[in-house]
Amino acid sequence: MDKLQIVKIGGNVIEDRKALLEFLSDFSNLEGPKILVHGGGKEATQMAKKLGVEVQLIEGRRITDAQNLEIITMLYAGKLNKNIVAQLQALGCNSLGLTGADGNSILADKRPSDPIDFGFVGDLTEVNQSLFKLLLREGISPVCCALSHDGKGQLLNTNADTIAATLAAALSSNYEVCLSFCFEKDGVLSDLNDELSIIKTINEEDYINLKSKGVLHTGMLPKLQNCFMALKNGVKQVRIGSPKMITETVNYTQITN
Repeated sequence: MDKLQIVKIGGNVIEDRKALLEFLSDFSNLEGPKILVHGGGKEATQMAKKLGVEVQLIEGRRITDAQNLEIITMLYAGKLNKNIVAQLQALGCNSLGLTGADGNSILADKRPSDPIDFGFVGDLTEVNQSLFKLLLREGISPVCCALSHDGKGQLLNTNADTIAATLAAALSSNYEVCLSFCFEKDGVLSDLNDELSIIKTINEEDYINLKSKGVLHTGMLPKLQNCFMALKNGVKQVRIGSPKMITETVNYTQITN
């Protein structure tokens, strides 16, 4: 079975031009089939504030009204996605930028408004595996932004970690998948003020204990939930750490069953 690398990039790395270019250079050098998934929530929040649009987050998840969806679509599917694709092309990595609507790649249902109305947020229902397998066979690396669609003309904001984990799970029947969540830290920290307090491994029992003690940053909660979902659905390896972990032997947090 061929190995497939699925890498999600987010956090401050997206906003730091030098760090992003270094990561894209490393990603382009990965051998074999690979998929990149990117976020951009911090930049979307900054843009919303500039435009006087309110941003609400509940347990790390964004409330997406019509105005926020417009901002997210412009940034995720436009500026961020196409700049990443252009840089990868310059690095010799043939890539194709996708929202969930492109090639009907990622379908979702609008999240029910009860108990919390998240607005135009999608819960994933289907991945077009044949499209991704076709692109990968042709040596094209998909670059997916955090937008899905409902098949009825509506784009939906979807957590980029969820997209990465769902893609990994869907393709695990055809590939041996390694899923990497990259951000500006070297792993999940037991002390946010201590960059060296990396937790080497986390399983579900650890997660429950750490959450109950308030050790985990709220933004880490949905990320870890996605990690466990991926592992339960056949993904071979899941890790959280700095972008350097995809090409170098560095410290990171290994997520286990």
